[in-house]
Amino acid sequence: MLRGSLRVVEVGARVYRRTWRGSVISTFLNPVLYLLAMGVGLGQLVDEGGGTATLDLPYLTFLAPGLLAATAMQTAAGEASSPVMAGIKWRKTYEAALATPISVTDLVIGHLGWITVRLTFVTGVFALIMTLFGATSITEGLLSIPFAVLTGLAFAAPITAYTARLKRETGLAMLFRFGIVPLFLFSGTFFPIEQLPDAIEPLAYAVPLYHGVALCRSFALGLPFEVAPVISVAYLLVWVAIGTLLAIRQMRKRLVL
Repeated sequence: MLRGSLRVVEVGARVYRRTWRGSVISTFLNPVLYLLAMGVGLGQLVDEGGGTATLDLPYLTFLAPGLLAATAMQTAAGEASSPVMAGIKWRKTYEAALATPISVTDLVIGHLGWITVRLTFVTGVFALIMTLFGATSITEGLLSIPFAVLTGLAFAAPITAYTARLKRETGLAMLFRFGIVPLFLFSGTFFPIEQLPDAIEPLAYAVPLYHGVALCRSFALGLPFEVAPVISVAYLLVWVAIGTLLAIRQMRKRLVL
């Protein structure tokens, strides 16, 4: 299984070697724009109003690790949606792969393996830019990368399973409109979830992104953990494991049975 999965990762790398120019600019530019607009621009207003005074740190510093985790989520969602739909329906490359000794399990594990590679690169760039903005140190920025990658995988696996069930691509638009965007806004990225209405706050604790944001923020800034890190890591791993099993099951139903 490992050999077959590595072959799938290799395919992803070979394709990316020819298409990297289309994404590498946004990989570097998006963190800069986000941190300039939200961290520096909006952050100046927040700091003047004492918005993060209780944490004794500038808003840019508070925001950057949260955006790191949110960027991992968005990247993973993008890699687990349209490329999967293309492999199943548009280009049918998955059917071609399954005509070789590669199995459905190889396909799914390899796909998630390639997403791991992409997440490591994207979050590594974001951590570097976060450091250049003075939001964290190099060491603490590096410590936050594995937890950002884990956060991305906690979304990539179930979204792969979700995409494998879709007959039409309109479901992907609904995923981002009613799933990814609200999570981006209300999972502690821009403000502590304690500021949410009491009826909504418990829901935020159940969202993987909240745990990813909390882990990245604590490791990148040396802040006390909002939730025990063992619990947050275990919770994210459960999402990865269940999502992977569901993805294998749905992919087998779609392509084999």
